[in-house]
Amino acid sequence: MRAKLNNVNTTDIREAIRLGCHTMSSIFNADDRDIPYQQSHVIPEALLAWTANHSESHVPGRNLNALLNARDAAGITIDEQAIEKHARATFFSYSGPVPLPLNRQEKGGKLIRLVPHNIREGFHALYALAHFHNSTQARDLAQKSIQTIFNRWDPRHGWDRNHLEAELGLKVIKSTFIVGLGRSIGPLIKLYRTTGMEQALELALVLKDKAINEFFQEDGKYDSDLFGTHTHSTTSVMSSLAQLADLLHDSATMDRVRAFYDHGLWKIRDALGWVIEKSGDQANPDRGESNCTGDIVETAMILGRWGYTEHYEDAERILRCHLLPSQLRDISFIKEPDNPDNVDAKRDVAHRLLGSFGFPAPWGHEHLGAQRKGFHMDSVGSVVGSLCEVYRAMIRSDRTGHWVTLLFDHETQAVAVESPYTHPCLRVKAKQPGPLFVRIPSWVDLAKVKLHGTTQEPCHTNGYFFLPSPPRDQWISFDFPLDRRELVLQHQTRDVRTRLRGDEVVAMDNFGADLTFFNRIDQ
Repeated sequence: MRAKLNNVNTTDIREAIRLGCHTMSSIFNADDRDIPYQQSHVIPEALLAWTANHSESHVPGRNLNALLNARDAAGITIDEQAIEKHARATFFSYSGPVPLPLNRQEKGGKLIRLVPHNIREGFHALYALAHFHNSTQARDLAQKSIQTIFNRWDPRHGWDRNHLEAELGLKVIKSTFIVGLGRSIGPLIKLYRTTGMEQALELALVLKDKAINEFFQEDGKYDSDLFGTHTHSTTSVMSSLAQLADLLHDSATMDRVRAFYDHGLWKIRDALGWVIEKSGDQANPDRGESNCTGDIVETAMILGRWGYTEHYEDAERILRCHLLPSQLRDISFIKEPDNPDNVDAKRDVAHRLLGSFGFPAPWGHEHLGAQRKGFHMDSVGSVVGSLCEVYRAMIRSDRTGHWVTLLFDHETQAVAVESPYTHPCLRVKAKQPGPLFVRIPSWVDLAKVKLHGTTQEPCHTNGYFFLPSPPRDQWISFDFPLDRRELVLQHQTRDVRTRLRGDEVVAMDNFGADLTFFNRIDQ
């Protein structure tokens, strides 16, 4: 290991998506009918691993959602064999005695484990296959699965365990509503939005009502005993509720989302978007989870579109300071294990993990005092899915005009942007007619912004510079300094000093850890 791990080119969202797609296309176990791995270890030994709770019913759903959205949103070339393998694993997980995603107790065994946590991922797989591949099998399975949930679950009493366990012989894993079925709201909304499946919306609304009435209260508080300690379940329900509210223009639900985002969420996140993996008292205080951070960014992008511009700024800072740096870009520290029997789980592990996401500390891949380090294959799909939504929304054009929401290098048919982080200043080119809105971060002194390329005097409104009729095909420069400032991240067991340049980290405390993302703050 080394004292510093350089993650290069972490300002390019499309490249992060592309590398994640490489990982998701490389994780099939040739020794187990190409069922994808769910876990990996890189320290002390490199190894890919199957798990009884998540591999066949969980990983394919996140990865199908991510891979097919990556092709649609960012034009990434996807290996069709990878799609087919994830689809086969999905349909296998639904081939048990009930049309719900099930798991084996052991490799080669029967599908007997029903983990309600995984129903979200099952719907993600079926939505992606029905929408992007026009799969009749996926659509039919989704309808049968929804009807089964209506028949065997109700908001007051939960699952019909007598039928599922005593009659069908399944083992139903217990969880809170948030850790279990509540997570399904998001993919159900995607099913309805893309296929018009009315039953999907009906179930999503039933689940939304329970989430709002019992968990996401007006005060926005977070209670780990009520929600469950698995923080990704909480953030995934939060982002799901935002998706539902956005689709239905439901301001009451969006108010609950915003209340939680602005209050309760801060019990499990820091100012750069790092989120603790588990909120229980015994949890490792340095171990985060990239999935959670992706959910926060997705939610922030929706809130930003609803006019809460400060959430766009939060999303950009999270992307630059934590989520993109946490992707595994440098695999030189991973040592390939001895593999005399040519076991697939030990074959070419480092290369297959290139582009992974997992459980970062704020400062790097290593948690202080941890003896093991790994990445999870479902985390890759979750984060890449979130990055696809960011890629779609960082520049948007609609009947109100063109909106530059994040200051990354990017280009659409209507607008091109050169980022102030990779160029001398922020430059924007309008390629199609229409008003132009360019978000200016709150830490910028507006009096210091120098405008070139237009004679119009911009209006500053709700965090944007507004130009009613910008010149066509001409660069407009917004020149402002990327102010340097220091931020202290207050964690459970330590304060983490961080130096920022604009909304990117230039140095951070790392407490002597290896595999760090940034220079140490005293260097």
